[in-house]
Amino acid sequence: MNVSGVKTVTEFILLNFPCSREVQVLLFMLFFVSYILTLMGNGAIVCAVKLDNRLHTPMYTLLANFSFLEICYINTTVPNMLRNFLSEAKTISFTACFLQFYFFFSMGTTETFLLPLMAFDRYLAICRPLHYPTIMSSHLCMNLVALCWVIAFLCYPVPIYFITQLPFCGPNTIDHFVCDPGPLLALSCIPTPGIELSCSILSSLIIFITLFFILWSYTLVLRAVLSVPSAAGKRKAFSTCGSHLVVVSLFYGTLMVMYIRPTSGNPAGIQKIITLFYSSVTPLVNPLIYSLRNKDMKAALKKIQICTKISQRE
Repeated sequence: MNVSGVKTVTEFILLNFPCSREVQVLLFMLFFVSYILTLMGNGAIVCAVKLDNRLHTPMYTLLANFSFLEICYINTTVPNMLRNFLSEAKTISFTACFLQFYFFFSMGTTETFLLPLMAFDRYLAICRPLHYPTIMSSHLCMNLVALCWVIAFLCYPVPIYFITQLPFCGPNTIDHFVCDPGPLLALSCIPTPGIELSCSILSSLIIFITLFFILWSYTLVLRAVLSVPSAAGKRKAFSTCGSHLVVVSLFYGTLMVMYIRPTSGNPAGIQKIITLFYSSVTPLVNPLIYSLRNKDMKAALKKIQICTKISQRE
């Protein structure tokens, strides 16, 4: 096929979750409630850290940034997904599709950078407690957070640019609820093994390098904790790290299934379920994981709740 200069596709159709109208409405209500709860849960953590002076430490600063990232992350996909549940057309423009692609993957990459930073913070707090205040200062913490965001947002412009230059002559139907590289590359008029392999290698490098750093940090933490003589000290250390390890397991587990091998090798249904899990489910449960296992966070949230009730009475 001669495809030189051909790019007739100006919009894509995101199939979302094909089902009857009644089920679409039910799914809309379910995901809408989940979306609101995610915003409220992560927003509460951000407000708690900002308003409670006791939480103005690197550990909680990282947690607040992580919760803010989760708010941004779900807003790259969920609003459009909700719109598609009630829309007949389910279309997204060519430009909007690749913008969603860019922000979705940039936010996800930022998360893979913030999680190792949080692990490093726990390593310093447990293994280097005397030097922790001087090493992990608030200034350094904010600089490292900013670096995570900047590097993450610089990872995907080049791959996305090359994908936008591919000829898309139709069909333009993406069997997904987000503009994911696998379904997008499958719509190209020409084979794209090089780009697909490059995307897979880039994702694999990001995932494995950051995961290795997390495992290395917690190996040192575990060795330090096991050397603590008191059982109370061990429980406190494990409690401090437990929430983070649960979040890491949920996030990296789904990412590795999805992006380690070329994405077109996964069936469409599996892609949707896995993407839905790490893009919508984990941002929903993360506030519960962190707040329920952290006494300081629970106290700060109760303080906000009390202040809110008082202001409402006034």
